[in-house]
Amino acid sequence: MSRKRLIWQIYPPFLLIILMALLAVTWVFSRSLDNFQSRETQNDLEARVQLVIPQVQNDLQDNQASHLDALSKRLGEQSHTRLTIILPDGKVLADSEEDPRHMDNHADRPEVIEALQARRGVATRYSNTLQKNMMYVALPMFKEKQIIGCVRAALPLRTLRDTLESALYPVINSGLTIALIAALISLWLTRRISRPLEEMKRGAERFARGELEGRLPDYKGEEMGGLADAMNQMAAQLDDRIRTVVRQRNEQEAVLTSMLEGVLAVDSTERILRINHSAAELLNVDPGAAVGRRIQEVVRKPVLQKFIAQALQSRQRIEADITLVIRGESLFLQAHGTPLRDSKGQDIGALVVLNDMTRLQRLENIRRDFVANVSHELKTPITAIKGSVETLLDGAVDDKESAQRFLDIIARQSDRLNAIIEDLLALSRIEQDEEQAGIALQRTRLRDVFLNSMQACHVKAQSKGITLEMDCPDDLEANINAALLEQALINLIDNAIKYSPMKGQVLINACRETSSIAIKVQDWGSGIPQEHLPRLFERFYRVDKARSRKLGGTGLGLAIAKHIVQAHNGQINVESTPGKGSTFTVHLPLA
Repeated sequence: MSRKRLIWQIYPPFLLIILMALLAVTWVFSRSLDNFQSRETQNDLEARVQLVIPQVQNDLQDNQASHLDALSKRLGEQSHTRLTIILPDGKVLADSEEDPRHMDNHADRPEVIEALQARRGVATRYSNTLQKNMMYVALPMFKEKQIIGCVRAALPLRTLRDTLESALYPVINSGLTIALIAALISLWLTRRISRPLEEMKRGAERFARGELEGRLPDYKGEEMGGLADAMNQMAAQLDDRIRTVVRQRNEQEAVLTSMLEGVLAVDSTERILRINHSAAELLNVDPGAAVGRRIQEVVRKPVLQKFIAQALQSRQRIEADITLVIRGESLFLQAHGTPLRDSKGQDIGALVVLNDMTRLQRLENIRRDFVANVSHELKTPITAIKGSVETLLDGAVDDKESAQRFLDIIARQSDRLNAIIEDLLALSRIEQDEEQAGIALQRTRLRDVFLNSMQACHVKAQSKGITLEMDCPDDLEANINAALLEQALINLIDNAIKYSPMKGQVLINACRETSSIAIKVQDWGSGIPQEHLPRLFERFYRVDKARSRKLGGTGLGLAIAKHIVQAHNGQINVESTPGKGSTFTVHLPLA
């Protein structure tokens, strides 16, 4: 249903009331004027009859009909009135307008009847003689208290109407003028009332749209001014409260977004109320699409769904360690669940906080593996040394050949122990320097470092007939610690030589990239299976343990190379295909 504007609700009734009032006043005035004119006409006709009676009474007594007729015509012409003299039997004796001989008997006329009964007779009717509407007034004439006839005066009603209309037209014109002025004044007053309300409506619509900065003008009227002040005050309070709510929401959003812990809030029906970015990343979901949906639709992990159900049922805080497989990787999460309550203390759901313990779990696994590996690495040579010593003590020392063989075992295993300890000490020194003040870097030409590294591995490469090739621009420089980077390259080249076939090839090259310098050590040896690549740089991690020990490795070479590269603020990665070889790439920042 369409709504009418206030001006069309006020102005038409005002205008209608004005018109009705003017019509009523005009009608009352016209009726009063008509009555007044009728009374005045009757009185005027009566007065004229009173003036005529003395002049015709004597002639009527002497029965001077011709003289009376002439007299009536003369008096009628002078007074512009129709005069008629009627005998008691109704016969017309004289008339100012017509010949009495041709006129009907007037004994049945109402005014004549009244006059012959000694009363004033008044009547208004259509005259058959004159073919007009006429007003008649008749008075009796007496002689010695006997009625000898009556005199009647008449005027056409048209004359009365003309007189009435001539007086009424100015009134009507004045009324129309007054109505027009009143309509304009009503329109002005209506606009004066409706315009502030329209401005307030537009202001309220702006406030509803959230545009709370603008204010309504100050109106002079008590009601309009008070309403405008109240709306302005309401807008100011709303603006302040909305700003407070937005600020608090932004602060909460900033806190939730910045939290490393995943935060997940659900209602009593397990629909997600809130989820921060950390939780969305942990669970691999879209936070915008997740809100409002049930947890079963968003995260299809029974163990998490079960924990959330327990958190909703429990009125106490609960904890649990859960493991989820997300994007093919295992995540170890520590989950904390607590009831979610509103401002009145009523339970409305549950709040779940997820701490990602994957890195700590992996570090713990690495620590356990490291302890197990280092124990195993140390136990093997110690067992060999101890066994050799016990054999010598049991008498093998007297057998020169046996003694020599066992002493060679002791020497070889001692060297192995020494190499392991030296690698551990070197790794510890690198980590310590990196944590404290960092290593000393100097702008150095990489070609010189490559030549020194290749020279250190030349003997081992020559023993297998392996060719070492280098591709490095002469002017390529970087901020490096030459000794440490040389050690890292020696480890990578030595590793490539170990796993390359006889008479193979190892390529060392360097090139400048967009934001770094790439150093590659490439071989075409046995390669490494993909499942071992993520843990290849862990300490004592071996792809083929038996073969690695046979080739004399300590299991720490790649770990040392990784930490040296990290100390240079660089990165190291490996690409390998079984049976086709491996490529280790070191990325160093540009000088």
